[in-house]
Amino acid sequence: MRYRINNAIFLKQQMAVLLFFFIVAFSICQNCAFGQNKGINNMWTIVIDPGHGGKDPGTLGRKCREADIVLGIGLKLGKYIEQNFSDVNVIYTRKTNKFIELHKRADIANKNKADLFISIHADWYSNSRITGPSTYAMGIHKNKENLAIAQKENAVITLEKDYTTKYEGFDPNSPESYIIFSLMQNTYLDQSLEFASFVQDQFRERARRHDRGVRQAGFLVLAQTTMPSVLIETGFVSNPSEEKYLISQQGQEHIASAIYRAFKEYKKNIEDKSNFIIARKQNTIRFMVQISSSPKQISLNSDFFKGHKNVYEFKINKAYKYALLDSGTYDETIAFSKTLQKDFPGAFIIAVRNDTVIPVQEALKSIKR
Repeated sequence: MRYRINNAIFLKQQMAVLLFFFIVAFSICQNCAFGQNKGINNMWTIVIDPGHGGKDPGTLGRKCREADIVLGIGLKLGKYIEQNFSDVNVIYTRKTNKFIELHKRADIANKNKADLFISIHADWYSNSRITGPSTYAMGIHKNKENLAIAQKENAVITLEKDYTTKYEGFDPNSPESYIIFSLMQNTYLDQSLEFASFVQDQFRERARRHDRGVRQAGFLVLAQTTMPSVLIETGFVSNPSEEKYLISQQGQEHIASAIYRAFKEYKKNIEDKSNFIIARKQNTIRFMVQISSSPKQISLNSDFFKGHKNVYEFKINKAYKYALLDSGTYDETIAFSKTLQKDFPGAFIIAVRNDTVIPVQEALKSIKR
């Protein structure tokens, strides 16, 4: 009997936490546009969140505090964006050594209707040989390491007054509390994972850092945002060499530059897709390269697409068709299709008008009129 009573109490606590997240998300999303489609002339808003600060120093290295490192990287990232994009409004959750409560960081992004939320952190591990950055989207931890990182970052709420009341009994140190994330759905998960993959690509290819990959875990700050959101662990201050790198101006510039380039790629990708949607609404014909047909739906972030971006899905009868968009003109699409033959033998050109695949010859005749 005692076991059943404890289970009932536990379920009640979990439902209270779930209700808390639901109320927060619902109240905010009344002012939030789901499925944001950014056209090329629309202003973007990006919120940069340097983690920790003030009375919360974050992870401590031998010679550094996490809060100082991530503030330096965050300010540099914002500067790169401001200098290169006139159509992007950059907002910081903090620009000084100041403590900001976790829920207020998400509030800043939600109230400003941000298009992207980037929370920046640094990591620590007992094995000082471990190195490399990783990028997280909100989700279910798949191993104890991911859970441990989420617990470390969520533990900041214990520095807040009445945190048990604010977060409806959520205990950052209790593995059971993280069951709640299995009941939540993230509307922007695909976009968050897409941006996260761009970040890790840049860390690996351009910054030459050890790639620890894209991951998911139950971060409170990500759970409370209503836009694509990621948490970036920029490296390990527990590793002497990486700590030295993260402390240095050059290291921080490399990390900030990598995130900036990822944002640049992500922004272009979103705008390309948005402009394609606009073109479809205007009855414009676009040429694409069909690479696959499947009776089952395939995630657009699947490894099946071998890292190619601008993947579009069409459902014809009971089959899902997948195609890639390049520039959209017929001659250039022919050249594009040839480059895809290695990854997708048998790829061929299709024409699309108003979400409908039409014969290529019909499309060419329409264009010539």
